[in-house]
Amino acid sequence: MAALLLLAACGPEEATVRPNPANRKPDYFDVKGLLDGQVARLNQQQPVVEKQVQLRNGTTDTTRVTKTDWSKELQIFYQADINKPALRGAYSKSVSASYNTPDGVSTYKLKPSTEAPVALLVIGNAAATATASPTQELAAVIRQDNPLFYSQKRLRLSILNGQLAEYSVQGVQKLVLFDTVRYSVRVKVVR
Repeated sequence: MAALLLLAACGPEEATVRPNPANRKPDYFDVKGLLDGQVARLNQQQPVVEKQVQLRNGTTDTTRVTKTDWSKELQIFYQADINKPALRGAYSKSVSASYNTPDGVSTYKLKPSTEAPVALLVIGNAAATATASPTQELAAVIRQDNPLFYSQKRLRLSILNGQLAEYSVQGVQKLVLFDTVRYSVRVKVVR
């Protein structure tokens, strides 16, 4: 009985409405949403891709791939997603227009004295013109630096008419006591 009196004395809790994180509007460009849409479309269509890989000795190896698991293939681009709760407020955004991108270029730059793997994310949107189709470009620089390991990747992804057209990854890795490894991959989607 005493327990019931204590509960009743506390009164009803004030109703606090907490936003559902799934419904929250992203603070920055929705990289994950863009990639999820492309992965679904590409897994359904299964286009042929042509991959060029630059090896350690500087030679380029080209391969055509007919079956691709796109969620694995584009996994590295998911690393450019800056809409994680821990990164809120970590980036400054600037928007600029240029002659070749009438819809503008959005640049998300890591603020000074802030640590996060994505140092820079650039999104370019170009509207369709009489001579060109609408394009969307994503470029990112991802870094990891600690006393034992350094890594930097430059990512670029190009979407034409709403479909992935090509992408590239250029990187460098350095482990303490080991040689620096540089690599480059360029992939073109062949319809």
